[in-house]
Amino acid sequence: MLNNKQLRLFISLSTLFLCSLTASLHGVANPEKQQFPNTLTLQAHMTPPTATIADVSWMAGYWQGEKWGGQTEEIWSAPLAGSMMASFKFANNQQVKFYELLTLFEQDGSLVLRLKHFSADLTGWEEKDQFMEFKLVKLGDNEVFFEGYTYRLVSPDELHVFVVIDDKGTKTETKFVFKRKTN
Repeated sequence: MLNNKQLRLFISLSTLFLCSLTASLHGVANPEKQQFPNTLTLQAHMTPPTATIADVSWMAGYWQGEKWGGQTEEIWSAPLAGSMMASFKFANNQQVKFYELLTLFEQDGSLVLRLKHFSADLTGWEEKDQFMEFKLVKLGDNEVFFEGYTYRLVSPDELHVFVVIDDKGTKTETKFVFKRKTN
């Protein structure tokens, strides 16, 4: 027969076990954690889903939009050698404020997005050998979710990009709307 102290300890340990089991099962059923409405985060114990560069070939093109009172453009190359590359530019009052160079490539059976920022004079924001990296979380029809970075083709000529921006510890989800530019 258990005394009251042993019974409380047993109940506490049983509750802890059930909570851990529930959390583990939840992680298996739902690999991504959602902090914002349009971006996801891969849980630490999960592996990125299988994907190839052909799965995101719909991103290729010349895209323009407006944000923060200025103009934006993002130009994605067609897939080549298991990768795509892009440049992003933000200009305001007819002056470039910053650039980004992006690569999207196949790695270990999945996709990885890398990004590097530059000032208007091409001074790097990140250190020389540093970059931001976003692992694939989920792939859908005409949408791809990287950690904190989502691309969604809403029509053949409109691309929405959602980015989680960290400003001194305060994270916000920012939406960019791009229209395809054709010559």
